[in-house]
Amino acid sequence: MFSLFIGMSDTLGDGKLELKQASKEVKESENVAEKYSAMTVSKNSEIVMGDLSMSSAAFSAVPTHKPVKKQIQFVEDKQEFSRFPTKAGRRSLSRSISQSSTDSYSSAASYTDSSDDETSPRDKIQVNSKGTNDFCVKNIKHAEFGRREIEIAEQDMSALISLRKRAQGEKPLAGAKIVGCTHITAQTAVLIETLVALGAQCRWTACNIYSTQNEVAAALSEIGVAVFAWKGESEDDFWWCINKCINMEGWQPNMILDDGGDLTHWVYKKYPNGFKKIRGIVEESVTGVHRLYQLSKAGKLCVPAMNVNDSVTKQKFDNLYCCRESILDGLKRTTDVMFGGKQVVVCGYGEVGKGCTAALKAMGSIVYVTEIDPICSLQACMDGFRVVKLNEVIRQVDIIITCTGNKNVVTRDQLDRMKNGSIVCNMGHSNTEIDVASLRTPELTWERVRSQVDHVIWPDGKRVILLAEGRLLNLSCSTVPTFVLSITATTQALALIELYNAPEGRYKQDVYLLPKKMDEYVASLHLPTFDAHLTELSDEQAKYLGLNKNGPFKPNYYRY
Repeated sequence: MFSLFIGMSDTLGDGKLELKQASKEVKESENVAEKYSAMTVSKNSEIVMGDLSMSSAAFSAVPTHKPVKKQIQFVEDKQEFSRFPTKAGRRSLSRSISQSSTDSYSSAASYTDSSDDETSPRDKIQVNSKGTNDFCVKNIKHAEFGRREIEIAEQDMSALISLRKRAQGEKPLAGAKIVGCTHITAQTAVLIETLVALGAQCRWTACNIYSTQNEVAAALSEIGVAVFAWKGESEDDFWWCINKCINMEGWQPNMILDDGGDLTHWVYKKYPNGFKKIRGIVEESVTGVHRLYQLSKAGKLCVPAMNVNDSVTKQKFDNLYCCRESILDGLKRTTDVMFGGKQVVVCGYGEVGKGCTAALKAMGSIVYVTEIDPICSLQACMDGFRVVKLNEVIRQVDIIITCTGNKNVVTRDQLDRMKNGSIVCNMGHSNTEIDVASLRTPELTWERVRSQVDHVIWPDGKRVILLAEGRLLNLSCSTVPTFVLSITATTQALALIELYNAPEGRYKQDVYLLPKKMDEYVASLHLPTFDAHLTELSDEQAKYLGLNKNGPFKPNYYRY
């Protein structure tokens, strides 16, 4: 039904592998990759793909570890995010805060028409060129500008475009009704248009109130994708947009693509019966995956879910390489800070933390790390970083960056002790890492400096610079590398295809990881960009290692 490869050779055997980790028994299900084809590299270094019949198992995902977590809890309270006007005469940064400079520091230098900035998109009546109005964006007239941004992104997402061309003839997502909640950027638009080309109907909203590129949202709405999102939504707008995506008469989703778990949470809360028709959930963030495991442990996960975040091609590339480049971009665009000699503490040394610390160290910063995990702590020490408790350095550091996925990593007491001019920001998905709510008190003054930059002023005149109100810095305040997002987007697309086409019973109501074979395939699609030539195993070498010549080359428990 759906071909991705040419010259399919062998069938992977079923097997079970039991692992013990930290005295816990880790159970992984049988990994079946029936009729999964080989990837070969010809002499001219072109990767040749063979036939993959989706009627048989393209791959079988592996149920992941289910750590013991507390009973699932979702915050029900809605915070109202106020807008803080700039006060003339209190500008401390060097650049003007005119409308044009504010726009230039928005996500991806998003084009903005100041004439309609104060009008909520919810109060507008807009129609695209096809005469439809099933969308809510900032300004549909900016669709042409957004189209140009999408075309630029396509140039560096050749692997995803290649997947689109290979599969669109067979429409593996025909009949799929996908509701998505992700960052709405030019790169995400390439993914959405790929899903549409493969036969899916899509309705989309944003997982972050600051990361939407308005012109890209307009471009998607112009071609008929129902988009409900704009940059600078209020908390109430955020949930309204999610609801509009799900609640449409005569249309019911059968697939969910989520980033953070808010969409999944909303369906469980408001439309629990909708899961009767939903075939699966694909989740790409640490926060969202954590929520899925909580649901699974509580016995409330009623559909299969794919954990894309912990796939190798997401975690080891997007989390690491994307953050290594975008952390500097986000801080420079918002604060013009010089990194040389600055004392920076990075909270968390996972893949995101590793990327941030590497970039800052290369720029000459003095970098500290905080960690709860002794293994990650040892890695940080051997990478040349001093591992400390935040309270030990809170009075001397110039910048705090959180990337743990936890809550209250930086508390009000610690913010009180920071020195004047310090910068606080978050690189984790959730906005819970910095206790921003504790700063909304009468004794503190908030001063908007420019888009996504606030001075929080203490009674003694001390100022702390808070970026994006504690939300994700890179996608709120700058851009991210397109090529890395191509890797993640390709993984998401294949996960959706697999869950949608999987025969009944292949996946239970559990959380699954993509198998190694699929990760290797995604990686192989991106190698031609670098003119990379893979070495091939000889028959003798493959037999010696006990491997199939065409992969997978590592067991599921292998850590890259």
